[in-house]
Amino acid sequence: MTSPLIEQLQTRHGYPLLDADSYDHFVYGAGTVVLFFCNDPLHFPESNDVAVILPELVKAFNGRLQAAIIAKPIERELQARFRFTGWPSLVFLRNGEYLGAITGIKDWQEYRQETVRILAATPDEPPGFDLDKVCGAVR
Repeated sequence: MTSPLIEQLQTRHGYPLLDADSYDHFVYGAGTVVLFFCNDPLHFPESNDVAVILPELVKAFNGRLQAAIIAKPIERELQARFRFTGWPSLVFLRNGEYLGAITGIKDWQEYRQETVRILAATPDEPPGFDLDKVCGAVR
């Protein structure tokens, strides 16, 4: 399931929808990329908010980012690779290597600040899952 706002990312802004066949070509050939993991906007309505914010974020960084949407069939596999725990998420890569992620909806200033921090980062492994954070610590 998609939404008109997410569809506009493709039709109006020209962001590709990456599937298993196109993913590698895009992330290893586009320099610094931001991948939009929206899941099902019916279950995660904040994805529509991020669909509005993403083009503004790309514009604010003056061509330093190439954006794409991740197709639903490969979202879970990539979620496990990048180890983010919520939807929607923006995952940043440079030449296919992990830089960081922004999960959930934030205010505009937080998006800008986090993106500056992420773009200045050295590629590294995604953070490990902290099961206490994800599931709640048992005391």
